Amino acid sequence: MGQGLSALICGTAVTSQYLAVDFQLDTPMLQSFLNYSLLCLTYTSILICRRGDGNILQILKKKWWKYFLLGLTDVQANYTVVKAYQYTTLTSIQLLDCFVIPVLMVLSWFFLKTRYRPVHYVAVGTCLVGVGAMVGADLLAGRDQGSSANILLGDGLVLISATLYAVSNVCQEYTVKNLSRVEFLGMVGLFGTLISGAQMAILEHRALANIQWNWKLMLLLAGFALCMYILYSFMPIVVRMTSATAVNLSLLTADLFSLFCGLFLFKYTFSGLYIVSLAVILVGFVMFNAVPTLTSAPPPEPEAPGPEEGDHPYQGSAFEVTCTEPACLGGGEEGGGGGGDGGDRNCDPKCFMWGQPMYDQLASGEERGTRL
Repeated sequence: MGQGLSALICGTAVTSQYLAVDFQLDTPMLQSFLNYSLLCLTYTSILICRRGDGNILQILKKKWWKYFLLGLTDVQANYTVVKAYQYTTLTSIQLLDCFVIPVLMVLSWFFLKTRYRPVHYVAVGTCLVGVGAMVGADLLAGRDQGSSANILLGDGLVLISATLYAVSNVCQEYTVKNLSRVEFLGMVGLFGTLISGAQMAILEHRALANIQWNWKLMLLLAGFALCMYILYSFMPIVVRMTSATAVNLSLLTADLFSLFCGLFLFKYTFSGLYIVSLAVILVGFVMFNAVPTLTSAPPPEPEAPGPEEGDHPYQGSAFEVTCTEPACLGGGEEGGGGGGDGGDRNCDPKCFMWGQPMYDQLASGEERGTRL
């Protein structure tokens, strides 16, 4: 499923490329607003229809400010990485965007109590080597495109974006594993729509007024929004099955998928290093998921010891009653000579009777003296 998410990111990259090249459209907030609006219409509506503690009003009363910060973080992560393309090169963005993985591991260590084994660090290093091979292929193919007017600012924006993505992903992992996927998507959709809408009105109102609308432009915007909507909808499922770190490792192949599409759509130059990069990243991803991570959560309390072998499960409890079988009373020939109340009763566990409270619940028409 992780590679399916990479394919969706590839879809957003291809549609964004067409919007930028063919229509000179530079409106990242508009594109984000469309995605958050779809999330709001779907998942926030579900929260509105829920009852009890899962209702949107109850969630807002208790945690509105947490989800506001989460929505703000997610919106700005998307915005800053798009703005970085105006100041730095594609190579820098591809390299520095990997910063999200070590930040994720650190945040998961402290907040999710995840403990990694040596093989996980080796796997992450393997994936980063694969990214290096991809960047090398770009340099050899002459695809180091992008502005270099202010590389320091652009690189800083990429690092900020990677950090914000890591924070958002850690919050996502905690929410979907401990609360609800619908709650996460509904609240991100609500606050993401409000924040991106306000930011779009402030920063992009002039660009929006100058758009020459036509069916091709609207189709590309719809395609971008649909890919983002499906990505946001399914990513929590994959995160719940694995972890945010594992998902981001699998997403490293998204740039490669975009390059493969570019070979046919944008006439990119092919390089054998693309295949090598894809293989190395997939090997690292498999290594990471082959060994489960650990958690430092306190161990569960030991369960109370069960009955010893041969004991009746209710022997000595409030539900135990005296057996009425002559052979077990020890008062006659069948008893084997125990004699009276004081004799030993080597009673078969099956002869013990249920006490009246439990008997009334479980008996199904049998006589009180039925042997169990």
